[in-house]
Amino acid sequence: MEIIASTLLRNKYNEISRKCKKINEPIYLTKNGEGDLVLMSIEAFERKERLLKLKEELLDIEYKRLTGAKDCSLSDAEEDIRKILKL
Repeated sequence: MEIIASTLLRNKYNEISRKCKKINEPIYLTKNGEGDLVLMSIEAFERKERLLKLKEELLDIEYKRLTGAKDCSLSDAEEDIRKILKL
């Protein structure tokens, strides 16, 4: 975990930008010694967003499983698709 003062962002933006992209992890910015912001590359942000979306989908699937929601097998899904496409 990288922590830097927010004043460095103004003075060393290019260096910090390169570092964000290189480590591909968030950099925490402080202001007056307190946590203030989190800075990360677009790639790191998008990776975290994809991971959160996947976790959300998995939790939804697990919730449905635990509550007894009806599901279908792969062969049932293939049969339904064939019916829809009239194959």
